[in-house]
Amino acid sequence: MEKAQDRLEVLQRIKEYEALGLFDRDVENDPPTRPIEKGEVDYTAKKLSTKIGTAVANEIARRHFDKCIDRGELVIERIRGIENYFEVAKKGALITCNHFNAFDNYAVFKAIQPYLGKRRLYKIIREGNYTSFPGFYGYLFRHCNTLPIPSNHTVMRDMLKAVDVLLKKGEKILIYPEQGMWWNYKKPRPLKIGAFRFAAKSMAPVLPMFITMRDTDNYGNDGFRIQAYTVHILPPIYPDENATVRDNARVMCEKNYEMWKAVYEKTYCKPLTYTTKGEVKPCSI
Repeated sequence: MEKAQDRLEVLQRIKEYEALGLFDRDVENDPPTRPIEKGEVDYTAKKLSTKIGTAVANEIARRHFDKCIDRGELVIERIRGIENYFEVAKKGALITCNHFNAFDNYAVFKAIQPYLGKRRLYKIIREGNYTSFPGFYGYLFRHCNTLPIPSNHTVMRDMLKAVDVLLKKGEKILIYPEQGMWWNYKKPRPLKIGAFRFAAKSMAPVLPMFITMRDTDNYGNDGFRIQAYTVHILPPIYPDENATVRDNARVMCEKNYEMWKAVYEKTYCKPLTYTTKGEVKPCSI
């Protein structure tokens, strides 16, 4: 089967950016974006229209991705460490996960869905995915419990307040601390300390998840083998009540990276190395 040209180009960019140490660089050809305007996002779903729209979109998304599972396009092979989720099941928590596919957030959701009860899984997303992403996935980005990170500082205050409110209500919020999706990239990338400030500011635990992959015998429409996922749910990382937000964010980031690294090395039976020349720091601003 012929491999899709756009995927080959993405893989080439990943190879180039890893060698250059540009781990947070976007590799996808995303559409041009615009800033979120004040009042455009109803972050805490105060409006009835938002509540209804979200409920409808979540049901549409659930049916769509469950059909993907039925057709074998999304394969969730194993879920390991669910007992670690139970430790924070009744608490607000920031869930971290490696980002390598548009489906990976649904794999996280399916792992904890039976235990969410009336709570939702919120997703922190890039601004452009909310304002400018076209088609069906753009619709999901705008309506499925998403929390876009705005470039407008005034709107950012609204977003930060919403995250704090949700965490204190016991909700679960998914964030990708690597920043940006690297398609089918198996290694953990260096993490952004800023992602952990959300948990540090709210004194909420971080629940690290790391998804590993293996080739299946089936091929997708892009000509590449469909990957079977194992979702690893790791022990929660708690902030220190006596530490500053800055120090807590840094420490939680470093612990998260080390946990991911351990899972990678154990699963793939090889040390984590990069093609980058020089030192690769686990966390950056």
